[in-house]
Amino acid sequence: MQSRKKDHIDLAYKAQMFEQDVSELFDYEPMLASNELKPLPKQKFLGKNLRLPLWVSSMTGGTNEAGNINRNLAKACREFGMGMGLGSCRSLLNSNKRFDEFDIRDIMGDDLPLMANLGVAQVEKLLYAGEADKINHLIQKLRADGLLLHVNPLQELLQPEGDIYKKPPIETLLRLLEEIEFPVIVKEVGQGMGPKSLQAVLDTNVAGIELAAFGGTNFSMIELMRSGNMALDVLDDIAQTGHTAHEMIGFLNEMSDDVLNQKEFIISGGLKPLSAYYLMKQLKVPAIGGMAFQFLKYAREDYALLQQYVGMIKKTYQIAQSFLHTK
Repeated sequence: MQSRKKDHIDLAYKAQMFEQDVSELFDYEPMLASNELKPLPKQKFLGKNLRLPLWVSSMTGGTNEAGNINRNLAKACREFGMGMGLGSCRSLLNSNKRFDEFDIRDIMGDDLPLMANLGVAQVEKLLYAGEADKINHLIQKLRADGLLLHVNPLQELLQPEGDIYKKPPIETLLRLLEEIEFPVIVKEVGQGMGPKSLQAVLDTNVAGIELAAFGGTNFSMIELMRSGNMALDVLDDIAQTGHTAHEMIGFLNEMSDDVLNQKEFIISGGLKPLSAYYLMKQLKVPAIGGMAFQFLKYAREDYALLQQYVGMIKKTYQIAQSFLHTK
């Protein structure tokens, strides 16, 4: 106790808060629940039960480090009951050389959702070459529950070696859905989507949308940085366009309940755990949170560090469940 009291004295100055620091997202209600943390309710996603409503958003693949990262993330999913989207699986379409880096189903188990991931540029090329069977084979060999289709026109245009789409992504999506029988979730890669794009996607037979909103890792900006100072000077405004998760929740809440209730939603875009929890409550249909870079920081290290980090997120959600009511 003496050590704890000394810590209080030593840290009191650093812990001073001011009126402008208070969160405006929640009412704090300390009188209405005990502080014994309760289990989080299970949440259905793609027909499977999550014990922690959190999605490991697609982040890495095709590098020497990717295998260790993916295995650590899969272990965390298994322990805490999360779902996971793999990084780009493009390298597996024509070769099994890097398959071991992505082969995590046995680590996760069959009872949690796992999604493969391809860009719309690769899918467009496969479909118009009559090679949709390669996509089906990818899902089968990974034993995935479906495909994350990532759409990233800005990143591709700002990338010196980027792909050019021959068709609007919505046309490629519609054709893909005619060729396959597994679930597809559509995501951007850090710019988000405006209301017309969201509505166009939701009007199809997709399983859902990951927001991947503006506010997290900006891959368009990364490509500009790779291209040098002139590109940054001229094109940085383009890389800073997009929509935040707050905006996208607003767009979705204006849409038909009948449409939204048939889809899955992952709320992501550089959000801290409590902000993601808040937005999950703000959307008028069930949703889960998604994170990428935050997981990556700890998944590169020893598993114990990632385990500790995810445990803290779980505790955050449990505290919010008991004491925080959204305004």
